[in-house]
Amino acid sequence: MAAVKGPELIRHEPVIEADPKHLPAVSLGSLINELSVSEKADGQARPAFEIEEHPIDEVRPIKVGVIGAGLAGITAGVLLPAKLPGLDLRIYEKNSGVGGTWFENTYPGVRCDIPAHVYQSGFEPNTQWSEEFAQGAEIREYWQSIARTYDVHKYLRLQQKVDQAVWLPELGKWRVTLQDLGDSNRIYEEDLDVLINAIGHFNEWKLPEYPGREEYTGVLFHSSHWNHNVDLNGKRIALIGNGASGLQVLPSIQPIAQHVDHYARNRTWIADSFGTSGVRRLEANLFSPEQLESFRDPDTYLAYRKSVEAGYFSRFGAIFKDSPENRGLREKWTELMKSRVGDQPELIDKLIPDFPPNCRRPTPGPGYLEALTKDNVSYIQTPIQRFTPTGIVTTDGIERPVDIVICSTGANVDHAPPFSIISNGIDLKKAWKHDGLYGYPYNYLGVATPGFPNLLWIGGPQSTGPSGSVPNSLENQITYIAKLLRKIRSQGIKAMVPSKQAADDFVEYCDKFYPRTVWTANDDSTPGQKNCSSWYNGGRPGGKVHGQFPGSAAALNYLRRDPRWEDWDYSYTNPSGNRFAYFGNGWTTRETIPDADLTPHLKRPDTIDLRSYLEGWWDV
Repeated sequence: MAAVKGPELIRHEPVIEADPKHLPAVSLGSLINELSVSEKADGQARPAFEIEEHPIDEVRPIKVGVIGAGLAGITAGVLLPAKLPGLDLRIYEKNSGVGGTWFENTYPGVRCDIPAHVYQSGFEPNTQWSEEFAQGAEIREYWQSIARTYDVHKYLRLQQKVDQAVWLPELGKWRVTLQDLGDSNRIYEEDLDVLINAIGHFNEWKLPEYPGREEYTGVLFHSSHWNHNVDLNGKRIALIGNGASGLQVLPSIQPIAQHVDHYARNRTWIADSFGTSGVRRLEANLFSPEQLESFRDPDTYLAYRKSVEAGYFSRFGAIFKDSPENRGLREKWTELMKSRVGDQPELIDKLIPDFPPNCRRPTPGPGYLEALTKDNVSYIQTPIQRFTPTGIVTTDGIERPVDIVICSTGANVDHAPPFSIISNGIDLKKAWKHDGLYGYPYNYLGVATPGFPNLLWIGGPQSTGPSGSVPNSLENQITYIAKLLRKIRSQGIKAMVPSKQAADDFVEYCDKFYPRTVWTANDDSTPGQKNCSSWYNGGRPGGKVHGQFPGSAAALNYLRRDPRWEDWDYSYTNPSGNRFAYFGNGWTTRETIPDADLTPHLKRPDTIDLRSYLEGWWDV
């Protein structure tokens, strides 16, 4: 579609229904009926069905757009073309390169807080990681190498920012408005059959909204947008936030700063090394040359990798309230934190959380507690009241002048998309906010949303388990999505969407499951365990949990083996609405090709595994 210049662009912006009381009356069945042409509006019968003249296995071409080229987008760029040959795929990425959070986060000390051998793909592992917990640059290079190896770049649209997506039911397509962030700066539209959101959890970093921030005359930046032109040596620095990035930044800047005022609104658990043994150190835990050489043997390396990753798949029991595993973590991490602050026990009273471990995501934080004990670090829990031109004032009236303010204040954690996604008069950007129509990310199995046909999510709300590994979860979810896309393009489906009833049942299950876990350790059933703000609950203590799947990583992988087709509503491309129109003329493609193999089902019997016998889509 030709480019359209900014002011001339006609945006498709349906009127947003503001009154939630109308929502229950709009069932997903009625939405699909609107999409369907099974009956005309004047009550006339649907058009007569006519045979479609094509082989049954001739797939219709569909355009699929993936938003984001981080781990999820890169993995989609590898797996979707392999599982859907000939797929018309494009991956939109606002940055100039791939890698997502590892492309954007370049602050000093950035590294993975789980072993690199866990934080990688299952199909292209790197046996030669230089250290156990890889630094950000090495992780970024690994995922960029995956993109190069599998030629993901041919699907990439770099520096293309999605501004809006609107569902057009009459076409059965998403109209996506994009902005070219490159030289042209043009605004244009593309129509897609399927839209897949893969922007991840922490895509939209944010600065704190304190009064006077704009009047501050010193240097201020977010840790996710690090200013490498600023010299930190000998400077008075304010570090706001003690999430994962704050815990990594502090020990990196403490040795060179004149003084660091560390503002920590929330307490957090400092963990051990999770699935590995021992306590994390600030120093790199390098692999020896002998270890790296041994990893070149496939069997040796597989055994090592399985031993490490098994530790992450065995952590599920620790998320339950008052479980032996959770009590054990509280005891172990309390002693660990006490030992690491050394001869300053008064810090412990400020650091140990009153909520249980895993209520918010813990982090090993190597060097963090040790940095807090240094003379040039002040640990400040008094809330910030405002900025002044030269510093920060806390609610006790104390002003602390600083040269530089580093905001490790995280990102948008409510899972609402940073751009409008509109269907049936509802905008998910607003509806998923805590004060919006739904009040939380209303979804089906973390992969789709009622009322939003042909819209899928990778790594969205409730899509990952509290155990296992992120890459494994993404690979399973993308494989699940490939099955959905295979059905859409091979069975004449114009639109498919999860039913409201199915999503409501999923929400009901979640609401019964989550109170068993420490993620809800803010409710009245858990006295003395309050003030746990995390991305699990949208950053709102006591808020509705939506950041984790209600089950283990193994359970989630089990669930994703086969889609529950009965949970979906469908409309069809054939004017008659006949669901079997895709049968076509009754032939298969290979029957029309001279000398084609008409017996692909026949194999050497010694190569047949009866568990997968005749189950592969590629064998038909």
